[in-house]
Amino acid sequence: MKILSTKILTDSQKKPLIEAGLELIENDFISTQIKSFDLKNINESLIFTSQNSVESILQHPELEKLKTQKVYCVGIKTKKLLAENGFEVIAYTGYAADLAEIITLIYKSESYTFFSGNKRRDTLPDALKEAGVTFNEIEVYETTLTPQKIKAAVDAVLFFSPSGVESYLADNKLKNEICFCIGETTASALENKTKNIIVAEQPTIEDVIEAILEEYK
Repeated sequence: MKILSTKILTDSQKKPLIEAGLELIENDFISTQIKSFDLKNINESLIFTSQNSVESILQHPELEKLKTQKVYCVGIKTKKLLAENGFEVIAYTGYAADLAEIITLIYKSESYTFFSGNKRRDTLPDALKEAGVTFNEIEVYETTLTPQKIKAAVDAVLFFSPSGVESYLADNKLKNEICFCIGETTASALENKTKNIIVAEQPTIEDVIEAILEEYK
């Protein structure tokens, strides 16, 4: 079986696929870059919805002044990265919609600063606005699509973000390939494109790989 990953995987992530006898093609269909930004008008609590936003903050010279504030985030790996760097994570979820629900139901009285990228979804900010939650947003990284034509026929495509889906579909069409998606948000970007979708149990790269192994065992 030949599988295309729309993200370059680490050696440890590739190993179980190779050991299972699967042929892997890899290309980065998006790139991310840290933006310059000011840490002004920071509210009492912080929101991160990706590891990229955390990585951007970790490069800021005024990083230390943020570590006294409470943090809410999306993703277990985002939580781990924050905790490893001295942040107190009050709540984390697998999806932005779930985090929005927790904030609006339990922590609505707090004010928030949301650190985001240029291609973030509207799910979280729209929910906060609708609930009357006080927040501002600081764009701290930029995602750029890097579309490329894949000439080889593949049996499956691995997707890790809606932007990755958008980039892949810019130069390629889906036929009968199985699309393995890191989460429901990524899967929703394939709406009306294919019904051949398998969503990982948890939104991590490792769970996507586990889903592949389970499908092709």
